[in-house]
Amino acid sequence: MKKESNIYIAGHTGLVGSSILRNLKSKAYNNFVFTPFPEYDIRNQNLVKEFFEREKPEYVFLAAAKVGGIIANNTYRAEFIYDNIQIQNNIIHQSYVNGVKKLLFLGSSCIYPKNASQPLKEEYLLTSELEYTNEPYAIAKISGIKMCEAYNYQYGTNFISVMPTNLYGYNDNYDLEKSHVLPALIRKMHIGKCIENNDWESIRKDLNKNPIERIDGNASKEEILNILQKYGIQVANRKTEITLWGTGKPRREFLYVDDLADACVFLMENINFKDLIKDKEIIINTHINIGTGIDISIKELSETIKKIVEFKGEIIWDKTKPDGTYQKLLDVSKLKSLGWKYKIDFIEGLNNIYKEYSV
Repeated sequence: MKKESNIYIAGHTGLVGSSILRNLKSKAYNNFVFTPFPEYDIRNQNLVKEFFEREKPEYVFLAAAKVGGIIANNTYRAEFIYDNIQIQNNIIHQSYVNGVKKLLFLGSSCIYPKNASQPLKEEYLLTSELEYTNEPYAIAKISGIKMCEAYNYQYGTNFISVMPTNLYGYNDNYDLEKSHVLPALIRKMHIGKCIENNDWESIRKDLNKNPIERIDGNASKEEILNILQKYGIQVANRKTEITLWGTGKPRREFLYVDDLADACVFLMENINFKDLIKDKEIIINTHINIGTGIDISIKELSETIKKIVEFKGEIIWDKTKPDGTYQKLLDVSKLKSLGWKYKIDFIEGLNNIYKEYSV
């Protein structure tokens, strides 16, 4: 890419897209086009077609997606498969039609079979069944990988796919119904600390910033406590308790989103699809895992966040709720061989985002 290349970041206001935009700007790239939601519903084929014909982007980062944690994935199964497939189909196809020089498609580590050997290698894709709770989202992302490979094979395009591990960082989603585990833990324990300190000003500020089911900081104390209890934040026997799903035993790998952005820009600048198919008899499993290669149990994660937030209450594990996949540790040897490794330490990253969240 040249500094003046016309670059389209789909999903530029989200966790990943906004980080990619910051990274590119820091490297002096200066020519961007966007499809801001809701003015552009990129599930709409005609809108995406008109956008590409008008703007003619040269490089595309496909970071737009409908995402969420285990509750959202299992509740909105239809939306997770429909929305993501529509977005991918429209942008990948129009990138081909309009001669985009290179596209980078972002998937997710949930594409791998639930009982695959650890760490997860790219070659394990489609070797056995998926985890049920996020199966629709995983199938959509697998479709995106295969679509990129098929277009490269048939049309000679230069589309590459990356599979990030669990992400966290600036501009994360703290909606307790739809967020992933790490931002949900930060928010729950922050509110729990505020309850312990009888700091209702901070609780109301938090709810005004991120209402829970339309309950904001203007609601009564009773209404606020009721909605917090629904999401596992309650006072019992004069102690504040946080109830979390499952046993806490599953392990997860976490990558600071600024590291992901750096990896994506590195790959866009340096790696082409042809570099990924050397010595391959068939075009398959050309995607690239992006992660740290290090994981932590959800219980350890919760205790770490509890310490950083300075929440003094009790963590209760609701073992009647599902754990999800036991482990999703990525094998990142392929990425390392291409010349990139993560830079931001996990504890440093957690401290950074809690400071940003609690302001």
